Amino acid sequence: MNQTVEYYLAPSSPWTYLGHQRFTDLVQATGVNVRLFPMDLGGKVFPATGGLPVGQRSAQRQAYRLVELKRFSEHLNMKLNVHPKFFPVNADSAAKLIIAVQEKEGPNAAMRLCGLILSAVWANEQNIADFDVLKSLLGTANLSHSHFELSEQSWVQDMYDQNTIKAIDLGVFGFPSYVLANEIFWGQDRLDFLKARLKSI
Repeated sequence: MNQTVEYYLAPSSPWTYLGHQRFTDLVQATGVNVRLFPMDLGGKVFPATGGLPVGQRSAQRQAYRLVELKRFSEHLNMKLNVHPKFFPVNADSAAKLIIAVQEKEGPNAAMRLCGLILSAVWANEQNIADFDVLKSLLGTANLSHSHFELSEQSWVQDMYDQNTIKAIDLGVFGFPSYVLANEIFWGQDRLDFLKARLKSI
């Protein structure tokens, strides 16, 4: 299959975490290509698209978010701490590390690392803003620590910025978003629609 699904994500997003393994399984089952686009949600996408960081949302929205996280984690039988020790967290370094790995090792390696980073936040109470944690996750993913130094180079920051601009231009406003031929599927609960669309190609 020559089609590519563009995967817009935030390494600190619980919804990205809840969908990541199922999306990985879908990619493997269909043979579709994938390209990861980590982007700056809170700093740039939300302000450009009318969204708000969790702490700035109404009390009702914050409360219901917790209900839905618990509901989905139980439905999917996935461990998830609704109040993780390290959240909110600055995910810029983690996002840039995923970009660097994708550029040097390919999307499969980036998907593997991304899954570990997401689990670090939502299942394992780890701080993905801590460089030592990120280096440890590289090791778990069987990737060289040299990718961390690579991720600090200016061209990676440029790609991170470009990912964010592209997302806004496409109409992406939340995570995760899966884009196939410019059609947006927003949210891990839209994976069945993405699967059906891939089958129709």
